[in-house]
Amino acid sequence: MSNDKTASSESALIAARKAKAERVKARGENPFANDVTGGSLPLSSLASVREHHQGELLEGGKYDKTQVVAKAASFRVAGRILFLRSFGAGAFVRLRDRTGELQLYCQESTLGAEFGRLDDLDLGDFVEAEGLTTATDKGELSLDPTRLRLLTKSHRPLPTKTSFKDVEQRYRMRYVDLVANKEVTSTFRARAYIVAALREFLDTRGFLEVETPTMGTIVGGALAKPFQTHHNALDMKLFMRIAPELYLKRLVVGGFERVYEVARCYRNEGVSTRHNPEFTMLEYYQAYATYETLMDQTEELLRFVDARLAERLPAAHAEWAATRSFTFASFARVTMKDLVASALERSGLPTDLPSLITAEGAPIKEWAKTAKERGRELDWSNFKKGMLKCDSDGERLFAAYEYVAEPFLVKDYRSADSKHSIPVFVVDYPFEVSPLARKKDADGSLVDRFELFVDGREICNAFSELNDPEDQAERFRAQVDKKAKGADETMDYDEDYIRALEHGMPPAAGFGMGVDRLAMLLTGSASIRDVILFPLMRPEGTG
Repeated sequence: MSNDKTASSESALIAARKAKAERVKARGENPFANDVTGGSLPLSSLASVREHHQGELLEGGKYDKTQVVAKAASFRVAGRILFLRSFGAGAFVRLRDRTGELQLYCQESTLGAEFGRLDDLDLGDFVEAEGLTTATDKGELSLDPTRLRLLTKSHRPLPTKTSFKDVEQRYRMRYVDLVANKEVTSTFRARAYIVAALREFLDTRGFLEVETPTMGTIVGGALAKPFQTHHNALDMKLFMRIAPELYLKRLVVGGFERVYEVARCYRNEGVSTRHNPEFTMLEYYQAYATYETLMDQTEELLRFVDARLAERLPAAHAEWAATRSFTFASFARVTMKDLVASALERSGLPTDLPSLITAEGAPIKEWAKTAKERGRELDWSNFKKGMLKCDSDGERLFAAYEYVAEPFLVKDYRSADSKHSIPVFVVDYPFEVSPLARKKDADGSLVDRFELFVDGREICNAFSELNDPEDQAERFRAQVDKKAKGADETMDYDEDYIRALEHGMPPAAGFGMGVDRLAMLLTGSASIRDVILFPLMRPEGTG
């Protein structure tokens, strides 16, 4: 019943607003005008009005009225109405444009006959106003309009910040969320500045930005389940890309020694606070570099992007930085083997646990009790299931790392004062879980690879590239064998990529980073949907 009342109330409001639009039309005016380029004055941003009176700004954000009036200037502005209050022969109207907000102090004595047009305005409408700057007795910088007109009539009422809190509705109607929740705008501005800073960092180091295909005839570039589609004219089954890696490395073969892409990718996997089926990656490849080169470069990159964000959004960045539980002041670099050994020791567990956990009669309850007493609760059920799926020592090492070490990176690696977690480079992965990475010269069971975890989140993945075509072909065949046994997250055999390697690829290192996760990290966002403007949602009404 309450939903019916809400719908009825909203319908009445919409009808009233449409009636106002008809009154505007009856006056011979267009309630959906598009002629703001003319006028006696150029259209100014609201921020430029404030800039003109920067010298009259006092402490506490108020303005000296006498000085503002002395320096008064004429401006023509436009924006959306966020607040409207009438009082007899006057009205306060607060506007917002892309640069900020400004008050209109509308007076009947100044507007004359146009003062009556205020009756046709509502929250959410877009208006144009022209007049002299002034300040109220309370020190609020304002524009005193001599001309005011409606540009766009808003048929639906905007929700208030307090009324528009349902998370699902905010994601579905991002266009309303951006108006109702100002901090959301800061988050998405931040995302844009983060991407610009990533490009700046690479461009100044001689990298070339390119675009590669988003659809292909085979699965490749990463271990993930792809989306499928169909090309009608060519009658071809195609796969949406899960990573641009193999195309970018073809370009390294072709002579583009430093190349990158800000790539839209697609993975047919579950949805969580850190996973969205459609996401953005930064991938770059650098000839004559190793994964160790890229570790140094990654530290520089993250500090650079964060500094650029502080420059572009100083107030918002200060708020985000003040609540961070991590720091970029120092980084740790630890091999996967050492991480597992250290985690087992901290948990009071046997060092050969990975080989024991699937054994008949394994005392899992005793191990669980010991680990819990040390404040390290493990997911024993899934740990055992994961180990049973492993076919090699390398896969068992990786599974042990995922269940025993990774969940405690934030707890185990702290700043000198213990107030913040520090980023951890997890290095030297088993070759079985790294089908595109180069084997270590000193130990062929491992590869030259790292993943970076910041505040417990995996941010990027990088390795020295495998450029031996025979080794790569053998690993592709191993992936095909896994797929034949029912594995979902595998690659196909890419014959053309092997042919490219046979033409010779220089020694190189490659890097991939989730842009969405980086935006989450730097803006303190709890969910990946908070940094994607239009995240994938079920159709309304389907639950």
